[in-house]
Amino acid sequence: MGALTPARGPKQPQQERSRATRLKLLEAAIACLAERGWSGSTVSVVAERAGVSRGAAQHHFRTREDLFTAAVEHVAEKRRGAVKAVAHNLPPAGSIARTWVIVEELVGLYTGPLFRAALHLWVAASDEEQLRDRVTALEARVGREAHRTAVALLDADEAVPGVRETVQGLLDMARGLGLANLLTDDSARRDRVVEQWAKIIDSVLNPADRR
Repeated sequence: MGALTPARGPKQPQQERSRATRLKLLEAAIACLAERGWSGSTVSVVAERAGVSRGAAQHHFRTREDLFTAAVEHVAEKRRGAVKAVAHNLPPAGSIARTWVIVEELVGLYTGPLFRAALHLWVAASDEEQLRDRVTALEARVGREAHRTAVALLDADEAVPGVRETVQGLLDMARGLGLANLLTDDSARRDRVVEQWAKIIDSVLNPADRR
């Protein structure tokens, strides 16, 4: 009697494999954008980094623009998840410590590799007409979501004059710090700016408590 054939484990469902391949491509696209910029991030380069064939990449993303727009949407989702996670471990409401942690985390969204990858796509969109409309729409949506998240975390009442502008100013400042961090390590100055902005935000949101 011949040797028994070893039993094989259950095959990975096609849908699950497809999802895993798509995620690999998105993560590789983000890394390529952050390291190589738009001009150095072709579909072939991304596919090679992800460990999949070019044909597999094009099965998931018909064009280069589709791939990188999806990658930045993936970045935005990861950034949203990172900020929402902060809400589960914050100092007491109304404290300057809580405000400082929130400001620091919001600034962190704009000073890491995820923001760097998004920035490369924005620069490309300024020259690539086929990218411009979709990236402009995506950035507008991400900006609105970032503002809503900041308002929720800070428990800010935008009916109070000046509060909405202060929160938006925080996000604009964070984006500027992210740009400054592209060329040099700006962490020392950034820490001082974050501390000062936390005081400003706190004084606007809790004026009666700081008299």
